[in-house]
Amino acid sequence: MNAAVVAARVEQFRALVAHHLGLQFEEAKMGWLADVLRRRMECTGVAADPYLARLAAGPSRNELGALAQELTVGETYFFRNIDQFHALRECVLPDRLRAPTARRGLRVLSAGCASGEEAYSIAMTLRELLPDPSCELWIRAVDLNPAMIEKALRARYTAWALRETPPAMQQRWFRPDGRELVLDDAIRFAVTFEERNLSEDDPELWLPGAYDVVFCRNVLMYFAAQSAQALVARITRSLAPGGYLFLGHAETLRGLSQAFHLRHTHATFYYQQKDGVAPAAQATPAQADVPDVTGPALAAVVEGTDNWVEAIGKAAERVRTLTQATTGTGGVAAGVPEPWHLGPALELFRQERFADALGLVQALPPESAHDPDVLLLHAVLLAHGGQLAKAEDACHRLLALDELNAGAHYVLALCREGAGDRRGAADRDQAAVYLDPSFAMPRMHLGLLARRAGERETLRHEMAHALALLEREDPSRLLLFGGGFNRETLLALCRAELQASGESR
Repeated sequence: MNAAVVAARVEQFRALVAHHLGLQFEEAKMGWLADVLRRRMECTGVAADPYLARLAAGPSRNELGALAQELTVGETYFFRNIDQFHALRECVLPDRLRAPTARRGLRVLSAGCASGEEAYSIAMTLRELLPDPSCELWIRAVDLNPAMIEKALRARYTAWALRETPPAMQQRWFRPDGRELVLDDAIRFAVTFEERNLSEDDPELWLPGAYDVVFCRNVLMYFAAQSAQALVARITRSLAPGGYLFLGHAETLRGLSQAFHLRHTHATFYYQQKDGVAPAAQATPAQADVPDVTGPALAAVVEGTDNWVEAIGKAAERVRTLTQATTGTGGVAAGVPEPWHLGPALELFRQERFADALGLVQALPPESAHDPDVLLLHAVLLAHGGQLAKAEDACHRLLALDELNAGAHYVLALCREGAGDRRGAADRDQAAVYLDPSFAMPRMHLGLLARRAGERETLRHEMAHALALLEREDPSRLLLFGGGFNRETLLALCRAELQASGESR
């Protein structure tokens, strides 16, 4: 058969899978998708074109379930990412029991529940802590894969599935039966399992205010962007005011929703729904090129300072004479930019004329103070100038608009370090890393904080990450957050720190 025809059919199959299931697959998966398509044709006894036509017209629930078995990974285990269950027990549960809706019990959704381990882990966690036995605990667990739902209903597991389960819980809630462990009925009956498609706007599943807590872990990472955004909107609608959302450890709401506060406790991140705040568009940083800046050996500058903020300040000092010579007085350059047009300020930033760039930003109309891009650039420029209290205020105003802005959390980390609050600085860096794992600068800053605290292992871990990320860091982000240093200088700093810690790169 013509290769172009086969490729076109597989591409159509990929598009239909994304439409009906929300699942997104990269080009590298096209050969695997071709195998899945072939197996479904063989199982249904239908040729390629009629099968694709049936999918386009609207597949049956049985066919969607069969596709889910082929396309999704169901491997999981009890208390996966156990820190989230600590947060559920010690922060979320007490808060929800204080809510006005607590009198009717606690309602939890496990979305994408696979073979039930997550939902049963939730049940065990909450059942041991509910102060009033009469308080109703209702856990709804949904998945599209019928084989996973069937396994969950059996509630029989191997010891490997309990590898992270605390021994006391194993003894209380499981009994051995041959090579398997059987879950106690008190936990089994606390969970209702249903076959549901998360990519559908199911009005019964997503009733407004239906749940106190939603676990939707390791689902969004497989969804196409539009499908992920739609799913988050449905979750938002279905949460009670002040309800909580747990995602997988590698997933964030960045770029998907502004309807949640970011929470960080028990070494894990999760979300709490804001009161009366509608989702807003995600801001994207302005694009610019990084200048080829030649400066002092950055490792030596860092070595001679108490913190990274001071190092940035010293870097700014080396161009202050150039700035004053260019403008005559070091003041604002002629011509105020159009509202919300940051090109001139960014060009001054690129030239390391930080005082001039700050002047242009501060000369923007008052209404620009509600623009996330303006606030972020303003905060960065204030930090460059050592005005850390004002920079911190600008960051907080930005986070009031866009709480998931990784850049704002990083600038706050610099401000906290400058104020002598290294613990607060590390917390902000960790938030930035969580929200954007590709962001190099908070990794590097965490490494520098660890060096000053004498934590060599953390230093090596973070600097190794920063080194890898800096190689491919976006030029505009290096411009904004690189402290006035270019890519090669920052890479040299990471290598020098690694070498000094006993690890060569």
